[in-house]
Amino acid sequence: MTFAPLAHRSFRDLWLASQVSNLGALIQAVGAAWMMGSLTPSHGMVALVQSSNTLPVMVFSLISGALADNFDRRRIMLSAQIFMFAVSVMLALFAWMGLLTPWLLLGFTFLIGCGTALFNPAWQASIGDMVPRADVAGAVSLNAMGFNLARSVGPAIGGAIVAAAGAAAAFAVNAASYIGFIIGIMRWQRPVDEMRLPREDLGRALGAGLRYMAMSPALMRVMARSAIFGIGASALLALLPAYTRDTLQGSALTYGLFLGCFGIGAIGGVFMNARLRARFSNERVVELAFAGFAVALAGLALAPFVAVVVVLLMIGGTSWVLALSLFNTTVQLSTPRWVLGRALSFYQTAVFGGLAGGAWGWGAVADSLGIATAYGAAAAVLVAGAFMGKLFQVNEFDDLDLTPLGLTAAAEPRIDLRARSGPIFIMVEYEIDHDDTVAFLKLMQDRRRIRIRDGAQRWALLRDLERPELWSEKYYVATWVEYARHLSRRTRADVALQEAIRALHRGAEPPRVWRKIERQTVPPHDDAPPLPPVGLG
Repeated sequence: MTFAPLAHRSFRDLWLASQVSNLGALIQAVGAAWMMGSLTPSHGMVALVQSSNTLPVMVFSLISGALADNFDRRRIMLSAQIFMFAVSVMLALFAWMGLLTPWLLLGFTFLIGCGTALFNPAWQASIGDMVPRADVAGAVSLNAMGFNLARSVGPAIGGAIVAAAGAAAAFAVNAASYIGFIIGIMRWQRPVDEMRLPREDLGRALGAGLRYMAMSPALMRVMARSAIFGIGASALLALLPAYTRDTLQGSALTYGLFLGCFGIGAIGGVFMNARLRARFSNERVVELAFAGFAVALAGLALAPFVAVVVVLLMIGGTSWVLALSLFNTTVQLSTPRWVLGRALSFYQTAVFGGLAGGAWGWGAVADSLGIATAYGAAAAVLVAGAFMGKLFQVNEFDDLDLTPLGLTAAAEPRIDLRARSGPIFIMVEYEIDHDDTVAFLKLMQDRRRIRIRDGAQRWALLRDLERPELWSEKYYVATWVEYARHLSRRTRADVALQEAIRALHRGAEPPRVWRKIERQTVPPHDDAPPLPPVGLG
């Protein structure tokens, strides 16, 4: 049910606060885009307003995801909101005093984008702290609906504010819109996570996130498709201010109304989402979204008439939500909690990287060849993206139980180990019948992927030369604390693979496990051979 997550008070309160913030952000976006149009005639500079707001999400969200997985997400969200409030106040003051230049405007929007980059992974990853797993898809759809509900009225309000009182007033409204969200986050009582292991440093956290993504083929396909969608779809909104001003000779109010039509279409996409997913596969829904957005862009290029544009923008908004909400939900439901912030940050990097790069590229095309050509080329990119499902197919939502098993080492070590002691060597021995060899090797391919995904290094599978029924799986983990972290990442969804492998084991006892620490052979100091003399010449 789309509205079921609203039954949970913590989600409902923050969702309502986020709608006010979304409204302010969209009013600010109209003011920034229109002010840039008044400061410079360059289509590229107008398009860069969107790039400056989305580029930080691409650049910094990986770090933000690592922070969201290792620190209190509530504090991260609060810090980001306060930072964006302060920057928005400064932007309003500079605009009111007439001090803004094109590059200064881009600088302020870049800083607001930095706050968004810090905020988004923690906010998205916190959905699972507010609602049960069964309501995650509905919560993602509600977030999309809320943003696009604001989009349906916010740009029109923003256009009216800019037309009546100037861009400075739009920036001031945006600054005020953060206050409710800040209060809501301060009042939220987030569940406290029990920290049984020390926090990962930033480098290790990023490495673990990269490794998890690289070893998760389904997530990598989502990243690829979302980046392609972002590149093609970015043209519509990035060039819409210039398209409204130059092609249709419209005003700021016209631009705001057009964005409102896009938002209305997006709201329709939210209500269509569950119905389409029930009837079609996820891949087919993605293909429809790519094709629908391509139709909208091609129509804008070929039929620049206001009545037609309104319909096309609604189609674009519907397609936008169908694609991005499905991508987001796939990441949410396919990733365990320990790495969810980083997985969402990778997703946002893919989407916003496509949006930022695409906006810059389409702006350059529009400056050289015209807006209609840029829209037509972007439509061609999306058509190609629709056909890429054969290579990067989006999977169905897996009903995975990603609850951690809570594993620890089977026995306490009898030697003194510190957190940094290592490397730790693990070997598991199996006895497999000759007839089961092919099935065993196939299962071990998945075992290798999961081991490496959860932190294993130098994984290998060995077969005994004298007793070929004996197989040994071996791998290393850098330190003792990393071994504990490796075990803690095992989920209930991994149990099926473990049971399938053990079903092929023919030994009288369960597979034997060795855990060892590697030591280099260093002779005692007294027995060490003398060092050669050092010459002085």
